[in-house]
Amino acid sequence: MRAAVAGVLLMPVLALVTGAGAQAPPAVPFYAPSFPHQPDAAQLTALGRQLFAEKALSGSGRMSCASCHDPAHAYGPPNGRAVQWGGNGLRGVPGLRAVPSLMYRQTTPPFSEHFFDNDGNDSEDQGPTGGYAWDGRASSAHEQAEAPLLSPFEMANRGRAQVVKRLAASRSAAAMRTTFGPQVFDDPAVAWKGLVLALEVFQQSPQDFAPFSSRYDDYLRGHATLTPAEARGLQVFNDARKGNCASCHLSEVKRGAFPLFTDMGHIALGVPRNPAIPANRQPDWYDLGLCGPLRQDLRQHTDYCGRFKTPSLRNVATRRVFFHNGAVTRLDQAVRFYAERDVHPEHWYRKDARGQVRKFDDLPAAYHRNVNQEPPFGGSPGGRAAMSDQDIADVVAFLKTLTDRPPRAP
Repeated sequence: MRAAVAGVLLMPVLALVTGAGAQAPPAVPFYAPSFPHQPDAAQLTALGRQLFAEKALSGSGRMSCASCHDPAHAYGPPNGRAVQWGGNGLRGVPGLRAVPSLMYRQTTPPFSEHFFDNDGNDSEDQGPTGGYAWDGRASSAHEQAEAPLLSPFEMANRGRAQVVKRLAASRSAAAMRTTFGPQVFDDPAVAWKGLVLALEVFQQSPQDFAPFSSRYDDYLRGHATLTPAEARGLQVFNDARKGNCASCHLSEVKRGAFPLFTDMGHIALGVPRNPAIPANRQPDWYDLGLCGPLRQDLRQHTDYCGRFKTPSLRNVATRRVFFHNGAVTRLDQAVRFYAERDVHPEHWYRKDARGQVRKFDDLPAAYHRNVNQEPPFGGSPGGRAAMSDQDIADVVAFLKTLTDRPPRAP
């Protein structure tokens, strides 16, 4: 897509995403028991699994939830594109951010600007934390489940009624009637609630989305051992003077619960601008995370600009693009970015017309102060990186132990 075309599409698309023309929330609580038949969790999970793969729910008829969140790729993208393409036109509409995995989100708290951890020092304000999506703008699992159905970047329906109409004419209509009752489509609001509830419950299924079946989980259970490289990688991962990865990607077992490898906080890493994202062909376009453009309620919090949610590192080795903008395409390079960002910025950022490295080139200069400087970041250009080449290789070896076993066929 040419930059001019991207610019024409981008503004009306953002108006839809950020609230212009958005439908009012339902007048009754989402979980009010209004179905002709009350299904149990197993029935909702089975229906949700079917709906997750239902392409008829999209404006194009060619896209399902699984198109971007592929079960064979840890419910993340099935390819190496920086962003996925959706919409209802023949050419499609490019997204703005890399598609995240949907796994290990069951304990995600609602977004809060001031988060206090009950498992740690509950007097310490950990700042913006939680919520779903890269900017935490979805406050609940059912908001996250319904968002792709209406997003112009994804399934591109004009409203809930259109989704329900497509669903009623789809091959999944019979399953909806079996699960919720033969009259489920008589009231579009009831059918919408059933659709979203089934998708949400499916995405809470431990078997599918939180199996804890990686070799590292077996190691924690005492059923496996780490190789020397993996053990060294875990040590570097936890070492506050080296990788310091565990400061955000929590690795400790707490109260018997295995780690999710995320603190669910929001942080500015200053990753390089990715020219593969069509929106970035506009030189004045910036994705600022918490303070816009997809999220609008925190626009005045300039100290949040550039912050994105810390993803879980579980199954990270199955990914082909990394960070919120997919700027890095190899796991070892993603780890190396942390080690070299400040000591070798020339390896990561473009140069301007004067030959000067444009550090943090995906953020306006006014927000560079928001970029995290904790180890392994820091140091002066030409200085020594916090992690050696061997450290980086060892961390990558450890990260590969976080890959779950392939999912079983339903």
